[in-house]
Amino acid sequence: MNKLKMNLLLAFTIAASGFACEGVAQEQNLQTESSTTEVVLASDINWQPLNPKRGNKGPQAGTLWGDQTKDGASGFLVKFVDGFASPPHIHNITYRGVVIFGALHNDDPDAKPMWMRTGSYWTQPAGEVHVTAARGAGMAFLEIQEGPYLVKPSEEAFDRGERPINVDASNIVWLTAATTNWIEARKDITNPSKGPELTFLWGQPHNDQDVGSLIRLPAGFSGSIQSKSSEFRAVIIDGKTKVQLAGETDTRTLTPGSYFGSTGEATHQISSTDGDGCVIYVRNKGMFKVTPAPSSK
Repeated sequence: MNKLKMNLLLAFTIAASGFACEGVAQEQNLQTESSTTEVVLASDINWQPLNPKRGNKGPQAGTLWGDQTKDGASGFLVKFVDGFASPPHIHNITYRGVVIFGALHNDDPDAKPMWMRTGSYWTQPAGEVHVTAARGAGMAFLEIQEGPYLVKPSEEAFDRGERPINVDASNIVWLTAATTNWIEARKDITNPSKGPELTFLWGQPHNDQDVGSLIRLPAGFSGSIQSKSSEFRAVIIDGKTKVQLAGETDTRTLTPGSYFGSTGEATHQISSTDGDGCVIYVRNKGMFKVTPAPSSK
């Protein structure tokens, strides 16, 4: 089972970076009457066995949106204990994953371990035989387009023509305001590499199509994320983040594994409170824009 790594991700990045953003509003806390917001704190997640047949001996799952045990799209967290190693198995559906902490390996049974760290991204096609393992306690965010998420024996393997992708965090290609118009360029940010960064992971980022990306905010960042999408979902992958959702007055501190989202046109105020900055996974229909706040100097 061949792995497509940085070259495929770079192709997504180059293809996506050229699409223009028209009419992005500059209101600091925009929410239309038809928009709604939601938030799930990592501390409030209800954990259940990912594979009911293994119970508490296997990984635990915590739902962020949707319901991975039923039909439909959903996003959820999975926790692994140190030393976890699955037998060869398949899934009935394709899923995408981003490592939040720990070191995770996901590959075919004969592959040498590739220990993916925080911010690494992978996809697991439906029907492909593979194993999953953890070195140290670990957690990942998983996302499915259809459900339910089931674990099945390798004897039921099938091939839909999809191929897996493993992208280690060290191989991710980041775009700045100088290379993508999804980030607002500011004249008072003289070095774009010190501002927010973005990378595209999957999808077609135009014409209101689904797209998955990572945002990396530097330490001390303050600004906003605006979406005109019918669906905006964000999961904190690394670092602490303060968020004031559109239409709200309270600011919440979100830790890794927390989720916030909105439907309809909305602008969320966001800042990075961690000394090393933060990384956020975003699933969106069409385009969003990251806008740094004006310099206070």
